Amino acid sequence: MAVTMTMAELAEGRDVDLGVSDWLEVTQAMIDGFADATLDHQWIHVDAQRAAEGPFGTTIAHGYLTLSLLPVLVGGLLEVPDAVMGVNYGLDRLRLTAPVTSGSRVRARAHLTDTEPRGGGLLCRVEVTVEIEDQDRPALVATTLSLRYGG
Repeated sequence: MAVTMTMAELAEGRDVDLGVSDWLEVTQAMIDGFADATLDHQWIHVDAQRAAEGPFGTTIAHGYLTLSLLPVLVGGLLEVPDAVMGVNYGLDRLRLTAPVTSGSRVRARAHLTDTEPRGGGLLCRVEVTVEIEDQDRPALVATTLSLRYGG
């Protein structure tokens, strides 16, 4: 269930646990599509036969594919009904700490650390951990920055 805050409440937002997303399966079709979109066809991502003999025993998602899943994983954790737009602003920190193998399920755990006025909107800092089902190490740890604008 999403945390719901107005823009005024978000402006005061500090140290807010946003919870955990639903699980999302990272399929080989997603990995192949990302490889096509980014022109990154390294064998560890797209060659199942060769990858079976490699260090991970199967194909793995691109690290940037895992990163690109943040909008879908984190997007449903915070609702701001009076916001008219939100845009990605960047990252303060990003670490890709474990590979996501094809067929794995991932989810995000998120925590709003603070907000500040920026460019007519609110800059939101969210610490995110992308967990891999049945794994001790997370796939990704990041501090994301996004801007929310009210009406």
